[in-house]
Amino acid sequence: MTTINSKCLTALFLAVCLIPSAFAQENPMQFLSNANAKVARAAAVKNRWEGPIDSPKLQKKKKIIFIGGDMSDAGTAAVFNGVREASAAGGWETLFIDCRGRCNQGAAIITQAIAMKADGIILAGVDAGTQSKGLTAAANAKVPVVGWHASVKSGAVDGLFTNITSNPKEVAQLAALYTVVESNNKAGIVVFTDSTNPYMLAKSNAIVETIKQCEGCRLLSVEDVAMNDAYLKMHGVVENLVKRHGAKWSHVIAVNDYYFDLLNASTIAPLVASNKLVGVSAGDGSPTAYKRIRTNDIQTGTVPEPLSLHAWQLVDELNRAMTGQQPSGYVTPVHLVTAQNIAYDGGVKNTFDPANDYRNHYQQSWLK
Repeated sequence: MTTINSKCLTALFLAVCLIPSAFAQENPMQFLSNANAKVARAAAVKNRWEGPIDSPKLQKKKKIIFIGGDMSDAGTAAVFNGVREASAAGGWETLFIDCRGRCNQGAAIITQAIAMKADGIILAGVDAGTQSKGLTAAANAKVPVVGWHASVKSGAVDGLFTNITSNPKEVAQLAALYTVVESNNKAGIVVFTDSTNPYMLAKSNAIVETIKQCEGCRLLSVEDVAMNDAYLKMHGVVENLVKRHGAKWSHVIAVNDYYFDLLNASTIAPLVASNKLVGVSAGDGSPTAYKRIRTNDIQTGTVPEPLSLHAWQLVDELNRAMTGQQPSGYVTPVHLVTAQNIAYDGGVKNTFDPANDYRNHYQQSWLK
């Protein structure tokens, strides 16, 4: 049975209770009004550059080792490709190590990257808290490590020079608020999460917190299905949900688009056909998510990561580390993709690529 057990569920809701709510003092009408306003702001076109303008000159001929938590994940793979694109101007060599979902099991993965004569390391989708020995070894070897989704916090945390991520709480709140708005304050919601990943667990905590403020919504369950073997378990999970909740189950909020890939599978889709599910994802804006949103196929929204922009920022932050500069401190604002705005900000290519000319801004800054 893949529903969170009582011990895990207690821990999950305790964690939720410790997060101060942005909506706790609002009455239902205020809550819905503010939800609409937040959704509208997040869905606006992202055409203004708000990132750094003072980057150091780009270093030449560096070797970067990209440690991916799971390179089969579309988001992680897109970031790796973006790093290669961004670093081409410096003639950087970028290689990857694929953990296949097992980086957090204690393997000395960072030590392996150091042995490959890395000038810099990117820890992508790997919990930095599980890599303390490797991070210490990197510090001793004077090899900077920059994270992408390596912590729930952005900035210099957990032994990283800096960690690049959208704020998981803001991402999750937005996904939940869009569900509230879209359902007109009436939804029977199942949340899909992966408690093995602190970033995803932080999202589901915030989703639950937000949904609890919706007077007409009902949180049916929080399903803990680890992404690395979800393809094996999802059929049984969905079958059980339909038996337990029937027609009361109307909405899905997932911490990653991948769960909708599985809900859309030919073996699972018939199980929920009569529910006419409506879903939104709190990340990461995969090509398949864009296709579903465009055709109104279960998924109506996603809160995507600007994967390519994050990749360019990773190169910029590594360059700062290698030149003795401080991190930029830049955190990208959250964005919501729906059928109404999918034609903008890279949507025609089934990706979130902000129209703020970030490539040119970084390139011009690196030439100084």
